[in-house]
Amino acid sequence: MANIEKATFAGGCFWCMVKPFDQWDGVKSVISGYTGGHLQNPTYEQVKTGTTGHYEAVQITYDADTISYQTILDLYWPQIDPTDDGGQFHDRGPQYRTAIFYHTETQKTLAIDSKEALIQSKRFKKEIVTEILPATTFYSAEDYHQEFYKKNEEEYKVDREKSGRDDFIKDNWR
Repeated sequence: MANIEKATFAGGCFWCMVKPFDQWDGVKSVISGYTGGHLQNPTYEQVKTGTTGHYEAVQITYDADTISYQTILDLYWPQIDPTDDGGQFHDRGPQYRTAIFYHTETQKTLAIDSKEALIQSKRFKKEIVTEILPATTFYSAEDYHQEFYKKNEEEYKVDREKSGRDDFIKDNWR
């Protein structure tokens, strides 16, 4: 029997946060959606205004016997600029902030420890602002946002290139 768990991360535009997790053994699904806000069943049009309190996020369902939460955390950090509290790359606003949403106390401890390790590494001169927050209701985004990188390869490629995310990753994480 599989040991199924969930991990939820905000890392800016959710289109760019699916592929890094989607292709690992043990990952069952990566859903784009919204979490952390005050509106029930928000739409993309509502969230993109930045007034609902939601983050664009991904929720990863995984088999913890095949891939660990620590491994998923280790995949998360190099996808983001953890020093930017105004959004991510060309996506600006509170809906594009970074955060780790923990589902269990073990996840909370591991997330705090991973953030502390990043701080201690002194990889970044600026403060690490990625928050670690309790998971709240996760709302799936509209169907056209799901697996965007697969269904709209060219648009995804252009948007990602234009965002500056890959240049940041290359310059700061590799």
